[in-house]
Amino acid sequence: MTERHLGVCNLHADYGTRRVLRGVSFSVEAGTLLAVLGRNGAGKSTLFRCILGLLPYSAGKIQVGGADLKSLSIRERARAFAYIPQGRPAALPLTAFEAVLMGTTPGLSCLSVPGRRERRRAEEAMNTVGVSHLANRLCHRLSGGELQLVLIARALAQNAQILVMDEPCSSLDYGNQIRIWHCARHLAGQGFLILVSTHNPDQTFAFADSALVLLDGRTERMGLPEEVLDREILERMYGVPLELHRLKTGVVCTPKRGHS
Repeated sequence: MTERHLGVCNLHADYGTRRVLRGVSFSVEAGTLLAVLGRNGAGKSTLFRCILGLLPYSAGKIQVGGADLKSLSIRERARAFAYIPQGRPAALPLTAFEAVLMGTTPGLSCLSVPGRRERRRAEEAMNTVGVSHLANRLCHRLSGGELQLVLIARALAQNAQILVMDEPCSSLDYGNQIRIWHCARHLAGQGFLILVSTHNPDQTFAFADSALVLLDGRTERMGLPEEVLDREILERMYGVPLELHRLKTGVVCTPKRGHS
């Protein structure tokens, strides 16, 4: 199975009696950084939870490398997907290296502990993300940006081929936001499939290969960011007047002055 291809077809999902996803469809290949945009409540996190198998969907199909997601065992899903959730995880008395090493456990048999091979994989993951210097630091003493990079390294140590990042830049300062995006861009360049939910069109223009727009639980548009994210769709998403400026370095989105 080639895990790095992901296809979602006519996906519907509910929370209780409330329908959240209404026929979402898209397909994305290995080596792609896909930004998923939509206002709060549009269904971004719900979509990710369905893709990861954490939330049952009521209709539609999700395929990973041509295999139906529902046919995959928990171990097979762990080989396909790694998840970097929103927010800061509960404080645990672990060093950054120990946290990354935990990412290797899905490949171990019951009652096994990480050995030399797993430790080497954790070291390689930290080196890839650029956090080797944090190895002996306690996680609860790391900054938000440092911890987020450590969590990405943990996802890499899992040996998954598809990385799902749910608003990884929320609550981070601008510098750390850019570091996270650079890391995601680098990993996509290495052949990983990266899904990132975001509220930031500027960073989508700067880093993403493709953009998926969700409106009211539906796939509104998908394609190249500079083609998909025009002023009309951004104003519909966020409900404020905006302007797009096409510069030599790329597209920049700003609020329209004189409007509230």
